[in-house]
Amino acid sequence: MGRWIGTLLLVVGLCMAAPTLAATRTDAVALLGEPALPPGFDHFPYVNPDAPKGGTVTLGSVGTFDSFNPFIVRGTPAGEISRVYDTLLRANPDEPEAMYAHLASSVVVAPDGMSVTFTLRPEARFHDGSPVTAADVAWTFNTLRTQGRPVYGQYYADVDHVSVDSERQVTFHFKSSGNRELPMILGQLAVLPEHWWKGRDFSRPLTDPPLGSGPYEVGSFDFGRTLVMRRVPDYWARDLPTAKGLANFSEIRTEYFRDATVALEAFKAGQIDFRTEMSAKDWATAYDFPAVRKGLVKKELLRHHLPTGMQGFAMNTRRALFKDVRVRHALALAFDFEWENANLFYGAYTRTDSYFSNSDLASSGVPQGAELALLEPFRDRLPPELFTRPFKLPVTDGRGNNREELREALALLKQAGWHVRDRKLVDAEGHPFRFEILLSQAAFERVSLPYVQWLARLGIEARVRTVDPAQYQRLLDTYDYDMTVTVVPESDSPGNEQYGFWTCGAAKNIGGDNLMGVCDPVVDALVAKVVNAPDRPALLAATHALDRVLLWGWYVVPQWYLQGVRIAYWDRFGRPPQPVRTGLAFDSWWVDPVRAAATDAARRAGN
Repeated sequence: MGRWIGTLLLVVGLCMAAPTLAATRTDAVALLGEPALPPGFDHFPYVNPDAPKGGTVTLGSVGTFDSFNPFIVRGTPAGEISRVYDTLLRANPDEPEAMYAHLASSVVVAPDGMSVTFTLRPEARFHDGSPVTAADVAWTFNTLRTQGRPVYGQYYADVDHVSVDSERQVTFHFKSSGNRELPMILGQLAVLPEHWWKGRDFSRPLTDPPLGSGPYEVGSFDFGRTLVMRRVPDYWARDLPTAKGLANFSEIRTEYFRDATVALEAFKAGQIDFRTEMSAKDWATAYDFPAVRKGLVKKELLRHHLPTGMQGFAMNTRRALFKDVRVRHALALAFDFEWENANLFYGAYTRTDSYFSNSDLASSGVPQGAELALLEPFRDRLPPELFTRPFKLPVTDGRGNNREELREALALLKQAGWHVRDRKLVDAEGHPFRFEILLSQAAFERVSLPYVQWLARLGIEARVRTVDPAQYQRLLDTYDYDMTVTVVPESDSPGNEQYGFWTCGAAKNIGGDNLMGVCDPVVDALVAKVVNAPDRPALLAATHALDRVLLWGWYVVPQWYLQGVRIAYWDRFGRPPQPVRTGLAFDSWWVDPVRAAATDAARRAGN
């Protein structure tokens, strides 16, 4: 969990897949049809354009940081560092399939779909006052593709080259016209200053505060402990429609903790102002303290309308132990979600049964129509059940006595060559079935240990190992683990990111995101169908097919999802009244001087 995916949002953002340029507009791109906001719109609808600027907010983060370079494999970057940078286009969170000009004043896709041209705003400036130029855009692109994380090479694979047409105009030339999402992917490029990076090694962790053009800059820091981001008072884009009402805090201070329990206690003590709560147990039991009862701390569940992707125990198929699909299926059968949901999570969660859960992208029933047509050429390479039975996860009575599922699991293991000897599961040579579940947070041990007990009933020796976040990241980057917990995020319009999640090429890249090591020519072919889908119906068919093949591959033990964001905060903020599609848009909040003064006084008095 907690991979580098937050950084990736600089490039991928909220909108993925096959965009088309609105017919008469150059200030926006949309996947299908027209952007929702008209030309010349004043501000995004979910913000307060007159939100007051000022105040400090203190956040907490579990982990550490030793670098300000989030674009490379090496080092552990600070999470808030993305605020330093601006992108060519900016997404409207309430609109999943459109983006609007930000650093760029215009974006034009060639009639033949073989290129996209961005023209930069003349007023766009880095924090040192130097202009953002087309040369900076080209240098950033080429540097990320050659020295950045492997995922950049995957996203940009269909770009042939980039040309600098003038000081403010840059064109990306494509290898083909089929991948129509490229304008949006390139529009979310975080532009870096070439002149500042000269003499610095981009491939190494960065310890100098970076130069950017975004609304914040690094104010002060203590690696591994504290990072203070300071709002740029003369931020060049502050009056743009894509920036009004955002970046309202004068300072964003992030305190780093090595332990989630300590971070929660720091919040309760008033040292942290705002937090999102990931633990169902803590949400149900840890917020009955005096400040909550007095109304000084607010607690809310904000509903969202987003695909929730896949969270689960990921099996590393690079390991011989997990190469047999029957083994993976058996391990999934041993997990009793109903017991955990009732006894650990207070019934808060819904079982994840799709890689595109909580959306119309999820497969269901048996394949039909266009989806079946996509799968038919691969029938001899897919399990027969995929065509005749809906994919179903086991459902228990929640009492923890899942004997029927364990019997089915044991039968699959015997088919795969394993048998029980002296209450231990062994192979034909007598080697025990033994593996390790790697975690980065002790809080997840309470989820993993019951699973270990259920596996023990099969004779499997599983153990849980929790390491610090930095070591965890290094082990994930080099795929040095047996099983771990993963979250594969998905958007409303999946596209190029699927190459990084599922393909054979991605499985070999150090620091990639194909944690399970999926390498299947059928999956590769279906990913290509997703990326090159010409319209929404084709995208749905291709995604349903991909989802179905991945599910029947049993690469993960599916866990659960929540249709909302749990937040707790000290009552010192103002925020726009209207809900946002993403549930939370904290960047649109602000410090309310009156509320902050009263709450801060109460905190100082120990109330």
